[in-house]
Amino acid sequence: FIMRTFIKSWIPQCLRILGSPCRLFHGCNRLFTSQIVSYYDSINQCKKELPEYFNFASDVLDEWSRLEKVGRQTANPAFWWVNDEGEEVKWSFEELGFLSRKAANILSEACGLQRGDRVLVVLPRVPEWWLLYVACMRTGIVFISGTSQLTAKDILYRLQTSKAKCIITNDTLAPAVESVIPDCQFLKSKLIVAKGSRDGWLNFKELLAVTSADHECVKTRSQDPMIISFTSGSTGLPKMVVQSHSSYGIGFATSGRYWMNLTPSDIMWNTSDTGWVKSAWSSVFAPWMCGSCVFVHNMPQFKPEVIAETLSRYPITTFCTAPTAYSMLVQHDLSRYKFMSLKHCVTGGEPLNPEVMAKWKIQTGVDIHEGYGQTETVTICANMKGMEIKPGSLGKPVPPYDVQIIDDHGAILPAGEEGNIAVRVKPTRPFCMFSEYLDNPEKTAASVRGNFYVTGDRGSMCEEGYVWFVGRADDIINSSGYRIGPFEVESALMQHPAVSEVAVVSSPDPVRGEVVKAFIVLAPAYASHNPEKLTHELQQHVKKVTAPYKYPRKVEFVQDLPKTTTGKIQRKVLRNKEWGR
Repeated sequence: FIMRTFIKSWIPQCLRILGSPCRLFHGCNRLFTSQIVSYYDSINQCKKELPEYFNFASDVLDEWSRLEKVGRQTANPAFWWVNDEGEEVKWSFEELGFLSRKAANILSEACGLQRGDRVLVVLPRVPEWWLLYVACMRTGIVFISGTSQLTAKDILYRLQTSKAKCIITNDTLAPAVESVIPDCQFLKSKLIVAKGSRDGWLNFKELLAVTSADHECVKTRSQDPMIISFTSGSTGLPKMVVQSHSSYGIGFATSGRYWMNLTPSDIMWNTSDTGWVKSAWSSVFAPWMCGSCVFVHNMPQFKPEVIAETLSRYPITTFCTAPTAYSMLVQHDLSRYKFMSLKHCVTGGEPLNPEVMAKWKIQTGVDIHEGYGQTETVTICANMKGMEIKPGSLGKPVPPYDVQIIDDHGAILPAGEEGNIAVRVKPTRPFCMFSEYLDNPEKTAASVRGNFYVTGDRGSMCEEGYVWFVGRADDIINSSGYRIGPFEVESALMQHPAVSEVAVVSSPDPVRGEVVKAFIVLAPAYASHNPEKLTHELQQHVKKVTAPYKYPRKVEFVQDLPKTTTGKIQRKVLRNKEWGR
């Protein structure tokens, strides 16, 4: 390797990009079609059998590295990280392999971890997060990711429940970890990603500089556990969702190719926080399966101007962010920017209002392709390349899933009828479904109704096979016997120029049981309008554009809406406030 220095001294010498200084970026021959993604796509399409053994690091990443060496891979990096300070890290697939093997040795040797052990990784968007993800694949260690916003109580719950033997975090969260250590009987080692050393912690950066890169990837079975994700339900504490090496490792081949439209010449930027499963989807498995470059901006906070500037400054071809983020971006005059390379946009995590989709198209010239899935699955439905996009629809089922709308007894409903969005798991369970809710057989069994896995979301399917989202089963409002999905009311309100952002929830009512309430963030031009007149105007507007019974009987104007770190609106917080929970 020839060393190149791109960044300041806070990253050890071996974390800086290694490789030939004459490499050009974005100079790919688009005619080169990857046999890698074609093979794994054919498994998703049920044309080939699932292999008995599979490991994403050795079977996919190392294969791209081999193609790179013989000149058949593009000139793009595999990984490209930037921050606000102008620091930059770029790795080829070969360099990613070299550094992740070093990280694998750190986990096995310094941390004393063995295959099947679990490690909790709580880091922001730093390059080390990606190295550790791949290192866990190489060693057969189960990777558990957590958002940097976890409290000491959250960390304690995750360590105790998962029985993790190692925690990896930074100096910001180290004190929170130390405060709960006495109650974590399974924890054997602590690894810190920081400039300086800390008592009682192994230092990742220091170890990376001196550890050997000689490592043999373990041979993992396709169904061996690879990652555990904590997912919150409407009741109870977060559940542990187990995904296998093949479920996420192979399961994103089809959606990466046809929903995200990725090729080896693409540079994909997904803004998800590392603690959320969308990061695994769009910042690890889908792009790297397709040989694309994973672009990362460390971006501690969501700022529309930073996103717009980044899209114009870097040759990003594919962009993924949450619907709420797109909503904020279209209010931030995008006509001032030129997105020279951007050609494909995707979104997921919550429904995208058609109004936002239309504004984005006008301002950028690019469509937004919405997709739908869960922590327990890969992409269930998507508006795939070449399909007609029907605004407001989640698209069509993605192979290998057979998606149906079912009633509460598991019977398939006719086209147009609202019911439970479900995936067929009997007689054959798709390989790209979660293995189980760990240590919770009751919840695992309860997720199946008849022959189907029930998503907990309500929707309908039209004659053409498009799936239409109505709402989370627990978000549905039942007013005087009418079942009302929040998404349709929100979409109607978003068509009014006064509405910048909106969330619709149920609110208690002595006569109707519950009614529709809208929490609205006003556009600046309407901030000084008479609230009573504006409320009436918005109610009349909803009655005109959708069924009149759906109009919001209560309206509250607010400065902002509660959101997760990924920008999803937390309707549950608003609903609990309404019901005094």
